[in-house]
Amino acid sequence: MAFFYILPVILLVIFTASFILAVMGTIQSEYSNFSIPPGVNHPGKLRLVLASLIITSAMGKILEKMGVCSQIAFTRYMRSGTKLRPDPQLSLEDTRFGRVPVRVYRPRAPSAGLRAAAMFFHGGGWLYCSIDSHEKICRYIAKESELVVVSVGYRLAPEHKYPAAYEDCLNATIHFMKNIEHYGVDPANVIVCGDSAGGNLAAAVSQTLAGRPDLPRLRAQILIYPGLQALDFNLPSYHQNRGVPLLFRERAAFFALQYLNGDALHMQEVLEGSHIPPDMRLKYRKWVSPDNIPEKFKVRGYKPQKPHEFKAEVYEKVKRLCEPDPCPLLAEDAVIHQLPESFILTCEYDVLRDDGLLYKKRLEDNGVQVTWYHLEDGFHGIISLFDYCGLSFPAGKRGLDRIVKFIKDL
Repeated sequence: MAFFYILPVILLVIFTASFILAVMGTIQSEYSNFSIPPGVNHPGKLRLVLASLIITSAMGKILEKMGVCSQIAFTRYMRSGTKLRPDPQLSLEDTRFGRVPVRVYRPRAPSAGLRAAAMFFHGGGWLYCSIDSHEKICRYIAKESELVVVSVGYRLAPEHKYPAAYEDCLNATIHFMKNIEHYGVDPANVIVCGDSAGGNLAAAVSQTLAGRPDLPRLRAQILIYPGLQALDFNLPSYHQNRGVPLLFRERAAFFALQYLNGDALHMQEVLEGSHIPPDMRLKYRKWVSPDNIPEKFKVRGYKPQKPHEFKAEVYEKVKRLCEPDPCPLLAEDAVIHQLPESFILTCEYDVLRDDGLLYKKRLEDNGVQVTWYHLEDGFHGIISLFDYCGLSFPAGKRGLDRIVKFIKDL
């Protein structure tokens, strides 16, 4: 009879041990695939941040196998962030612009005139993060720049595929501009801003609005380590930083495909470059090419990669990756030259570094004024870690302060 009392305890011990072993196995496997170059900002802290992300991923996989919830749902929960305490310097309002949830941050201090405003689109690979996860960034920009910030809670992939996120950001921006007098904002002083996937969305929205005669012209766009193309995942930065946290080369392709199709079935072909027809690759070579990357960014090593044999069936599945809305780097010059003054932040140890460098060149070639700030010791996602409990990164704060300076100087 005593056996029946002790059996649940034995089963619990076995389950707990199995769970821990599974998590440890995943951590060991993931750790073997990453590398931190000597120049990375605070490598010890970065290892701790990476470990927390790997543990979250491992637990998500296990919970998904158990049928508790999906890995994506668990990861979203862990990365969603928490609402901060009220800030006496800011007024916060959660509302909707049409069907799109937004959070509006307004400085409480009186203003001598109409304020500037920034539409902010959060990063997270189009799959993760939220208004709450980027709360500290938005508060900091609103307070230090003394402008109104609108953080947009766009729909996430894979449940909501392209163009859902883009349409939400575009519609929220248009709604704000058409109701701008309610917020005491100068219609000629509206900025679009975003980090990572949010930088992609900001660039796409900026391009769409560039030709709108019925709306005021955007004052500026701020692109923080943006992902801007999915033609070539073999640019120098993709190889130099392929295993550098917080964004690995494979994950960059994974996120793009999840955003586009809601799955990543052709990730390997996209990484190899077999998803692009030879004539299209030739057409876009003038814009997406290692030849347009300054030589100083190749000194850490780079060997040109030839794309694999073209696979027409893969192209048919992913051909919308070649449209300018998901890949703003591919927009025609007629659009690019209409874009507003721009700020681009890149990080040396980031697979997306060269996307930013290529877009910088395109903008400058078309007469657009660009302020470029490069974090020599930075990595992807570092701005979000500017104030991260005991794991804050000074370079993230440095980058954020440069963004604030750019806004103030407009």
